[in-house]
Amino acid sequence: MRILVTGAAGFIGNEVSRILLEAGETVYGLDNLNDYYEVSLKEARLARLKDHSRFHFAKMDIADHSALKKVYDEAAPDIVVHLAAQAGVRYSVENPHVYVEANVAGLLNLLECARARRTPHFLFASSSSVYGARDASKPFSVDDPVDHPISLYAATKRSGELMAHSYSHLFGLPITCLRFFTVYGPWGRPDMALFKFTSKILRDEPIEVYNHGKHKRDFTFIDDIVSGILLVLRGKAPSPNAAPRGPAQSTAPFRIYNIGRGQPVELMRFIEALEKSIGKKADCRYIEAQSGDVDATWADVSDLHRDFGYAPQVSVEEGVDRFVRWYREYYAQR
Repeated sequence: MRILVTGAAGFIGNEVSRILLEAGETVYGLDNLNDYYEVSLKEARLARLKDHSRFHFAKMDIADHSALKKVYDEAAPDIVVHLAAQAGVRYSVENPHVYVEANVAGLLNLLECARARRTPHFLFASSSSVYGARDASKPFSVDDPVDHPISLYAATKRSGELMAHSYSHLFGLPITCLRFFTVYGPWGRPDMALFKFTSKILRDEPIEVYNHGKHKRDFTFIDDIVSGILLVLRGKAPSPNAAPRGPAQSTAPFRIYNIGRGQPVELMRFIEALEKSIGKKADCRYIEAQSGDVDATWADVSDLHRDFGYAPQVSVEEGVDRFVRWYREYYAQR
C-alpha cells in the first residue's frame, strides 16, 4: 500500500511510519519541522527512517494547499494517516492562530485532496480533549456529548471531527477519527509531563505538579497506540450505513473511536513509577490546575476492541521504565 503520513517527524507519526516501513509498505511522510519544541529531536526521529528506500519525505506545511496538492497527487495514497497538528492545551491559550492554521486549515486542505482523488480511507487523529471538563466517574464514550471544549486546542479537534463528518457525508469519503488519550513513551514530546519530570528529576530540580497531583489521566503507551492505529488501517474502512448510527443519526461512512489504555491513573502514581525507575525522589512543588486542563480522562475502548480487536498491553510502570531507559540513552549520546 501507499500510505501518506502527516506529522512523520512527530512522536506518533514517526513510530507509525517506522512500523509501516518495516512491514513492507510505502510511506510518504510530511512534516513542517516547526520549532514548537526542539527540532533536533524531530530530525533524530526522521533519521530512523532514512535508510528505508520506500520512505519519501517532504518538508512542507499542510496549510499550504498548492504545495500539499502537488505532493498528494504524486503520492496517490491508498490511505491517509493524518497525525500532523499543533499540540498542547496550554500553548493554545497564547498562540490561537497557530492552532486554527494547522488543525483546521491544514485538515481542510487534506480533505480536499482526499475528496479529489477519492482516497479509499482517511484516518484523522482527534483528542480526548474534546470531552471537556466532564464527570469522570465512568469511562468517556464516543456517544457522550462533546459540545463544551475548554481549550482552543480541543475546539480545533472537535471542529476537525465535524469537518471530517461533513466530507464523509457529502462525498462518501470513508473516514475514521481516533480520539487519543495521553500518549507517552520513548521519542515522546518534550512538552509532555513525563519528559519534563524526567529531565528535572535527573538534574535535581523541582517539578511543578498541577492540581496538587489530583489529576487522573488515561496514560497510554506509544506501542499500544500504534498497534491500534495499524489495526484500523489494516481493517475494513467505514462504509455507508443502511441504518442511522450514533447520536447524530449519521449514515455517512464515518466512525469515531477512543484509543487509550482504558485505565485512568492518578498523577502521583505516575510520578511514583518515575521515581522508582530513575532511583531518585522528586522534589514536588504543588500548584493549582492550569487554564484549559481537565481533572481526569478515561477512555471507553470497547468499540475499538469489538471492531478491531484492540487490546492495550503496557502498564504505566513498564511504560515509564522504558521511557526512562530511552531518555538516558538518547541524551547520553548528545
